[in-house]
Amino acid sequence: MSAGITTGRRVLVTGAAGGFGAPTMTRLREQGVQVVGLDRVRTGATASDEHLIEVDITDDAAVDAAVAEAVARLGGLDAVVHYAGIGTPNDAGGPLHPDAFRVIDVNLLGAWRVTAAALPALIEGRDRRGARGRVVFVSSELAYLTLPFVSAYSVAKRGMTAYADALRVEYGTELHVSTVYPGYVRTPIHDAGRAVGLALEGQVRREEVEDIVGTVLRTLTVARPPRDTAGTRAGAIELWTARHLPGLVGPAVVRRLRRRAAAGGVDSSPVAAGRVRRLPGRAVPPSGTVEGAR
Repeated sequence: MSAGITTGRRVLVTGAAGGFGAPTMTRLREQGVQVVGLDRVRTGATASDEHLIEVDITDDAAVDAAVAEAVARLGGLDAVVHYAGIGTPNDAGGPLHPDAFRVIDVNLLGAWRVTAAALPALIEGRDRRGARGRVVFVSSELAYLTLPFVSAYSVAKRGMTAYADALRVEYGTELHVSTVYPGYVRTPIHDAGRAVGLALEGQVRREEVEDIVGTVLRTLTVARPPRDTAGTRAGAIELWTARHLPGLVGPAVVRRLRRRAAAGGVDSSPVAAGRVRRLPGRAVPPSGTVEGAR
């Protein structure tokens, strides 16, 4: 049986200054765990903060250097938690650059880069103490519950689950790999959607930060970590339904989009304007095609 992450163990957290990462870092330190975080935006941090390393996880060389520095600070590595992500809305029929590509690069390929850089240290730690290292991917219910105008995010998060599966197949004898699927949680990742009139607030059921942080901490500390887990019981039901009954869920999402568009709920969004104009019986006012455009 593999021991969980306890006092003295060493954990690397990406997105460490974000809505999930910051409280996770605090809770781990309170439990006596050694932790270093990676983040591009070091909110409230100083250059001398020993718990944070500033890095752009879309930069291969920068990731290699940052992970090496984190491992050196910690004296080894026992687990990696992946929170880093952005949520810029996009049109599935629109251009790949810049928004869709950036979302996929940060959310999916960023996690891949960090994991690949951390693998040697995770495996070496296992060799010394006989317990497998742990990698926890924080995906999203949107990996399977596909909503309009978040296609790049959904692709990235579903890709993350596929990458986690590949990691289990190739390294499962040396690592525990878990994937956590949050629902909607009010964190800064939603600011970009709100800015272009496509906030998810009120569109999907809400969960709390503690639901997800608590789930990640349990996944790190239990002797037998789960393969896949939602943040709440209701989230588990939603995830199962979206994953196994897409023929029912997809048409329901489309009907909801049409009702929302008919009520003018996306008129202010330049991202949604092109698609909404194609919905039967609905025309976007001219101002809706340019308001907030960038």
